[in-house]
Amino acid sequence: MQKNINHMVNYLEELVTIPSPSGNTEEIMRFCENLLKMQKVEIKTTNKGALFATVRGNDDQKHRVLTAHLDTLGAMVKEIKSDGKLRLSMIGGFKWNSVEGEYCTIHTMDDSAYPGTILMHQASVHVYQDAGKAKRDEQNIVVRIDEQVNSKEDVQALGIQVGDFVSFDPRYQYSDSGYIKSRHLDDKASAAVLLHMIEEISANELELPYTTHFFFSNNEEIGYGANASIPDRTVEYIAVDMGAIGDGQTSTEHDVSICAKDSSGPYHLGLKNQLVRLADKNDIPYQIDIYPYYGSDASAAIRAGYDIKHGLVGPGIDASHSFERTHTDSLWHTYQLLMQYVQAPMID
Repeated sequence: MQKNINHMVNYLEELVTIPSPSGNTEEIMRFCENLLKMQKVEIKTTNKGALFATVRGNDDQKHRVLTAHLDTLGAMVKEIKSDGKLRLSMIGGFKWNSVEGEYCTIHTMDDSAYPGTILMHQASVHVYQDAGKAKRDEQNIVVRIDEQVNSKEDVQALGIQVGDFVSFDPRYQYSDSGYIKSRHLDDKASAAVLLHMIEEISANELELPYTTHFFFSNNEEIGYGANASIPDRTVEYIAVDMGAIGDGQTSTEHDVSICAKDSSGPYHLGLKNQLVRLADKNDIPYQIDIYPYYGSDASAAIRAGYDIKHGLVGPGIDASHSFERTHTDSLWHTYQLLMQYVQAPMID
């Protein structure tokens, strides 16, 4: 067990340190492709830049897909202000207050990277009387670049321009008590679980009953990550994504979350019930939950018209799309459930 946890934690730390806001994911996809080349799996890259790893099963007529996304929240340079600061345009759904005070990096077309800090324009309480009351929005939130820039022209001379990507620093920490806090646990925690699953299946030469595809998508945060390139023979499709924690939710940082319904509607009842039965049979701690303001790659695939049975499971993540945290318990229990699932018969 501890070996499995260590591998997943190591993968997770590597993943969160690679900037990958939606639309700028080539580096992290190359990183994962290089990892997968060391395993005995087939690898395919889609035109959109997503990555498939395929393990052939005893039955090649019915396929399964497990997907996790590697893209994250982020921003783009919307405007270069006359004082040398930057205004931003959001990538993904978050609130401006959740990134206020965060360190960030501006990525230019020539592959230069400049550090900065995301702040309110009215940051100084010694200057702005409304520093605590001013609205946190795209007009007041700015990036202070860590270069000597005092004008728009100074910024442009660095090669920074409108449309450049801005990534948020993860600030990863792993405590002795097993808690992991970092930005971008959504959904790199799940991706770490899938990478370790592939590693274990390959190393132990496990025979799977059905051909199984591990789909690492790269546009989930903007709504259309794994809604294309799904193999024609796919019958069951599991999105592996975070369980959101908060008032009225059952999900915790110590269980695997099994989603019954999100903003797109109910997930496939038979597939949800199978996951619950597998968890019960193998004494895997789990919670069944409903996420009212949530959508996954599985729901995106359904909206795209795919005729599949879709499900959603994943580790519980506190403070989603903000200052996220999970526990190794949740990674371990997600891994356990998915390993049982990929070796189990399909539902009728």
